[in-house]
Amino acid sequence: MMMSKDFLFEIGTEEMPAKFAPGAVSQMESNARKLLSELRLEYKELKGYVTPRRIALFVQSLAEKQADVQEEAKGPARKAAFDAEGKPTKAAEGFARGQGVTTEELYIKDFNGVPYVFAMKSLKGEETEKLLPKFCLDLINGLNFPKPMRWGEYDIRFARPIRWLVTLYGDQVIPFGYAGLQAGRTSRGHRTLGGYVRLVKPDEYLEALESAYVLADQDRRKEAIWKQIGALVAKVGGKVDEDESLLTEICHLVEYPTALMGEVDVKYMVLPEEVITTPMKEHQRYFPVRGEDGKLLPYFITVRNGDSTSLDLVKEGNKKVLKARLEDASFYYREDLKKSLSTLVPQLDRVVYHEKLGTVGQRVERLRKLAGIIAEKMGLNEKEKELVDRTAYLAKADLVTHMVYDFPELQGIMGAYYAKNNGEEKEVCTGIAEHYRPRFAGDEFPASVTGKTVSLADRIDAIVGSFGIGIQPTGSQDPYALRRQALGVVGMLMQDNRNLSLPSLLEESYNIFGDQGIVLEPLTKIMPLLEDFFNQRIRYLLQETGIRYDTVDAVMAQGAGKPYAALKKAKCLSERREEDGFHAYLNAAVRCVNLSKKATGAPWSLSDLTDPSEIELAKSLAEKESLINNAIGSVDYGTAYSQAAGLVPFIEKLFDSVMIMIEDEKVRNARLGLLQECVKQLNCLGDLTLLA
Repeated sequence: MMMSKDFLFEIGTEEMPAKFAPGAVSQMESNARKLLSELRLEYKELKGYVTPRRIALFVQSLAEKQADVQEEAKGPARKAAFDAEGKPTKAAEGFARGQGVTTEELYIKDFNGVPYVFAMKSLKGEETEKLLPKFCLDLINGLNFPKPMRWGEYDIRFARPIRWLVTLYGDQVIPFGYAGLQAGRTSRGHRTLGGYVRLVKPDEYLEALESAYVLADQDRRKEAIWKQIGALVAKVGGKVDEDESLLTEICHLVEYPTALMGEVDVKYMVLPEEVITTPMKEHQRYFPVRGEDGKLLPYFITVRNGDSTSLDLVKEGNKKVLKARLEDASFYYREDLKKSLSTLVPQLDRVVYHEKLGTVGQRVERLRKLAGIIAEKMGLNEKEKELVDRTAYLAKADLVTHMVYDFPELQGIMGAYYAKNNGEEKEVCTGIAEHYRPRFAGDEFPASVTGKTVSLADRIDAIVGSFGIGIQPTGSQDPYALRRQALGVVGMLMQDNRNLSLPSLLEESYNIFGDQGIVLEPLTKIMPLLEDFFNQRIRYLLQETGIRYDTVDAVMAQGAGKPYAALKKAKCLSERREEDGFHAYLNAAVRCVNLSKKATGAPWSLSDLTDPSEIELAKSLAEKESLINNAIGSVDYGTAYSQAAGLVPFIEKLFDSVMIMIEDEKVRNARLGLLQECVKQLNCLGDLTLLA
């Protein structure tokens, strides 16, 4: 049995941003697994750890040497390796020498039909200690961060300046240097509560750091935070909403968490809920506390990076900071209520949306026009159209309020509150709040017709305008969140049974820019880019619903300009392909497609068909064509498929009765034309030739 030792590698840094931590530890683990596999080093398990001041890797039972391996090496062709008498040439001798074998140990194998010389060489495993310095270097160089920094005179980049390194294999320090530092066995504890931590063996890492006020295991740290929060809110009969994003961020802001509960001055509890919770969560990283009825209680939970020493002072400090935030918010709210939302709209003419796309005021006018067109295509009544127009008119007005200027996260939300205070109709208030949805992946879509209509207009205007001035997402870069906005558009259209055409909406939006005198790239240039961009989002959402890739291919091949229809078609095809009769349907469709490709396009006539089987098929086609087309027009793909499936027995009878590719040109063209008509109906669910 191969001997093994535990291994520890720790990179100590200045405090890293919390958002760097999840990616860093994930990269550390995945890169380590890959490198150890390439090095042929066996181990029991590995785990990455991350705190604001360190990234570490612990490998349990890492083998003391590489596994021995036999490796086959391909050499020159046989005709180059041996002469006419079968004696090895210099090429063979050189190859054998390079592989560490004799020429007698060479053997012949065919490779792509040509005989080559091969050698089986044995590679002895190296000692792990010799491999670990390069392993550590590759690990540290393999870590990428959103915004790395340089420090001192070093031409290297890392999340934050590196201050210490630990490399322990068993009880031995592995010699390793980086950024002017030499690795050792000394780590560091909490910045103020801990000190230097001398490690003897890797397996004491977590315990030793905990004694120095560092919970290095991020999973345990997160669990401890949530448990402490639960104990605190239970004292006031409250609860805290599960917010994984906030909990994760707090976990990566502290090394030794201690949760505490503070009070909120009751005078601020009359403010809108979002005005209270946004400063708490977004600015101070506090958890709001709710009662069992879901209403806010005058408390907050925060987590300090340290122990319980002087906790009352910490609580008072946090309370003062929050009070200052809420006092500002309260002042802004009172000031904003002094003006009606509609009086703020003219101020948007002085706010630049984009230097090439005009002001926010111009954008509001575009939204009104496009939302009106969408409302018309949806078939809304006159009252609903008026509500949509009013929503579009007021949707961006809160951007010039005091509250949204200081708390941009509240855009739309405050607009809804102010609109309600101004006496606007309920549908308008709801639409203003909802038109920013979905704000993020997994967020709800607008539920109101005003919210949905204006949200579609808002996103389409942003995407068409951006593409029109050459701003498109590239690789991982998407500063205007166009991908997210496109997913929102597609998601809403997939849910809307009015089956709107996306290309027509894109063209309408483009024309509205022209009406304002805003010059974009020619529509013929950007429309293919826009359609491809949206098709990628449509494909993604279809596959996210669990639909097989080849089903998606079959549907997308016929175009997905109407996302609602594309979703219905894909779901129908997914269900039908699992039915017993689909195999015969697919065979008939594919055979018709393959044969009809041979059609020359020459005119043909039904009168040229004389065999009973082809006459029966032509008659069935005539009966079903309108039924299938009407079903497709009604997005009733189940009925369309059922009607098309009725053609299959007639098609099978035709193939059994006649030859398609006969010498008589007229009859051949008529039969091929008949099959082309069959293809049109059988492919009512997509291009079936793309199914695996």
